Amino acid sequence: AAEEPEELPLPSEEPQHEKPQTEAPTSEAPPARAVLGELRVFSVSPSSVQLHWSVPEGSFDSFTLQFRDAQGQPQALPIDGGSRSVTVPGLSPSQRYRFHLYGLRGRKKIDHVSTEVMTAAEEPEELPLPSEEPQHEKPQTEAPTSEAPPARAVLEELRVSSVSPSTVQLHWSVPEGSFDSFTLQFRDAQGQPQALPIDGGSRSVTVPGLSPSQRYRFHLYGLRGGKRIGRVSTDTVTEEPEELPLPSEEPQHEKPQTEAPTSEATPALEELRVSSVTPSSVQLHWSVPEGSFDSFTLQFRDAQGQPQALPIDGGSRSVTVP
Repeated sequence: AAEEPEELPLPSEEPQHEKPQTEAPTSEAPPARAVLGELRVFSVSPSSVQLHWSVPEGSFDSFTLQFRDAQGQPQALPIDGGSRSVTVPGLSPSQRYRFHLYGLRGRKKIDHVSTEVMTAAEEPEELPLPSEEPQHEKPQTEAPTSEAPPARAVLEELRVSSVSPSTVQLHWSVPEGSFDSFTLQFRDAQGQPQALPIDGGSRSVTVPGLSPSQRYRFHLYGLRGGKRIGRVSTDTVTEEPEELPLPSEEPQHEKPQTEAPTSEATPALEELRVSSVTPSSVQLHWSVPEGSFDSFTLQFRDAQGQPQALPIDGGSRSVTVP
């Protein structure tokens, strides 16, 4: 893709487009008016921001979130039309960002809303990494009872459900009570603390951007009103990239891939299509015309030539590669 998407220039460069955005496309005669409501900041960490919005009228085929990174480079994140929230990872701490959310029908911008936010300081004061404070580990679940929450909330068993050279998928349970939100904390390969905000209804998360053959220790906090109520931890080692050679290196394996499983249930994969492209991401779709798969793995080489592998649930038919 071009460095800056031609059809979606950053509005900060063209403020004159902002006001007429909602009414301008009426000449295109969309089936009904579609309106975007207030882009709100739901949670902030040193390296990510979670945003929410509403669609009070009509509907959109898709959304695109645009912003400039810490180096001033334009970034665009494609989002499914049914989504009402997004977590933007890979940000820099203590940095001001301006986010622009576009609602699209086809490839036309119908409406747009913006918000500004500053990421948290490098290490959030209210959520220090527990590896630095072992004395907090034991009383974590019971300690906040002095805060008298309305009912007890219990976090249980942080499990690793899948591992690749660059990602880890984690699951947990909440056998009692509920949490407003969660925060997953860990140190990256350079030893820098990272914190990923997670919605309170979630019970799993995929952590991207990890390094191969690296040991990580993950700490999941359950929060109520900004207070840590419970915590569970686990550690795991990412896979070696050699276990997942890129198919481009072994073209001889490509052809028999569809027919090979005939000895079992003959599941078939069909047509990997690119549905949208931005300077920093690609959205891919595929179909399974016959049978089913337990899971998928998407493999590619990054800009530095390092192999990357992204685990995907067997029920999925699309993925956005950020």
